[in-house]
Formats: sequence, structure tokens, C-alpha cells
Amino acid sequence: MAHLNLHHLRLFRAVAHDGTLTGAARALNLSQSALSTQIKALEAALGQDLFERRGRRLILTEAGRIALDHAESIFRTAEDLSATLRERGGGRRALRVGALATLSRNFQMQFLRPLIGRRDVEVVLRSGSQPELLRGLESMALDVVLTNLAPARDAASRYLIQRIDEQPVSLIGTPERLGPTPRPLPALLSDMPLILPTPETALRAGFDALIARLGISPQIAAEADDMAMLRLLVREDAGLAVIPPIVVRDELHTGRLTEAARLDGITETFLAVTLERRFPNPLLADLLA
Repeated sequence: MAHLNLHHLRLFRAVAHDGTLTGAARALNLSQSALSTQIKALEAALGQDLFERRGRRLILTEAGRIALDHAESIFRTAEDLSATLRERGGGRRALRVGALATLSRNFQMQFLRPLIGRRDVEVVLRSGSQPELLRGLESMALDVVLTNLAPARDAASRYLIQRIDEQPVSLIGTPERLGPTPRPLPALLSDMPLILPTPETALRAGFDALIARLGISPQIAAEADDMAMLRLLVREDAGLAVIPPIVVRDELHTGRLTEAARLDGITETFLAVTLERRFPNPLLADLLA
């Protein structure tokens, strides 16, 4: 077999992702004929056709799919090595953390606390949706993703999912709403307006199962998928919030809010998602140990 040209392999990957020579050539700032010539050179070196034409699109052959899997692995390793050596070459190391936009800020700070204030460490924290963050992880833009939603895994998945914390969930409200006399949980759930996580969350699924067991039809005052918004709503006395106490830790400490009841059997699980990497960021070991 002829020597494999990594430049040809990178061009092949661009065509495979785009599905057309025209679009890939435009993105690469090459002529279509030049790109076609280099793809043919790669096919000759491998001794296999990598594409078959269907209408205007180029579809990967079986050999093409195998070649693309290896190309992705090769370039991920190269990018990982480059990023690692860049960081080690300087006096400070960076940890790039992606956090689900709806995740508790108090939890994020608790996770990062071992690194906060270290003069040799720069923490880069980005928030976003789960798909955005996982794409950042795949592209090496992030070292770890903090989430309470476990990403789907299959035999081909490279995600490493580590449970880093599990927090209890409580019914929390203002002292003015709750009054001086404790009330049983069923009465609170029946009589008080409630501030709930949105139905697609695992936390809401656990709460819905609880009220179904108790035979209660709740009065829903508000729903939110953002822990910060749940916190604001309960602080404004819109109702009693179903929320992990860590989210309102400061308000509980000052007495602005009160924990009315612990919701036994319901927890909020916090996860750290990373990828299998040959050169993992060594700062993660301090946080995930």
C-alpha cells in the first residue's frame, strides 16, 4: 500500500461530512477538480473506492465508512495532543467546563471549588444546551460537561459518565407562606400553589410519581426548566418550590426561605461527562477523584 497522505485524509473527511464535492470544495477554498483529484489519489493509495454517487450526492461505501471512523480518530488524537501541549507549555493550565444552562449555579461552584483561587489554573466556564455542550466536548473545545441529563450511550459511544453528586429534593417556601405551625406533606401539596420543574425533567417525573401515589391533584402556579428561575419564583413567594436545597442554600441560611418538607425518594443527580482521551486534562483528576 502507498504511503498515506494525511492531507488527503483531511480532504476526504470534509467531503464525507458535506456529502458533495461542490460544497466541500467551497468550504476548503479549493477547485472542485483539484479536490476530486486528491480524493482519487487517496482511493488509489487505499486500494478502495470511498464514495458512490447517488444523484448529486456522494455516499460513503463500506470502505469509506471505515476510513472515516479512522480519520476521525486520527484527527481527534492530533487535536487532543495539540491542546494538551499548548496548555503544558505555559505557566498556567486551563480547564474548560461546559455546564447545562439550567443547572444550579451553587452546584457548579461546589464542583469547581478545589480549583478556585489557584494561581496556576484558569477555569473557563461556558453554559448552553445539552447538544451544544456535547458538540463542544467532541470538538475538544470542552474538557468536561456538567449536567443532570445523562446523554444517550450505545456501543459506539465514547462518553464517560460519572455521577459526582446526588442531592435531596425538598418543598421550600417563604416563612410568611408556611406560617409558624408545621403541616403534613399531603396538606402542603394539596393546599399550596406549587412551583415545579418542567415535565421533561427527571426531577418532575419523580414528583409526579409521588403525587400519583398520594392521590393528589396539585395547584401548579409555575413551571420552569431553569433552577435559577425556580429560585427566583420561590423567593418572590409565587408558591412552594420543588427544588434541591443546594439551589437556595444562601436563602435557607439567612432565613429568607424555609424547608417545609423533604421529599423522600426524590433526588437530583449531577453528572460529569467526559470523553475517552489519550491525553486527558490532568486538572480533572482533582475534581473527579
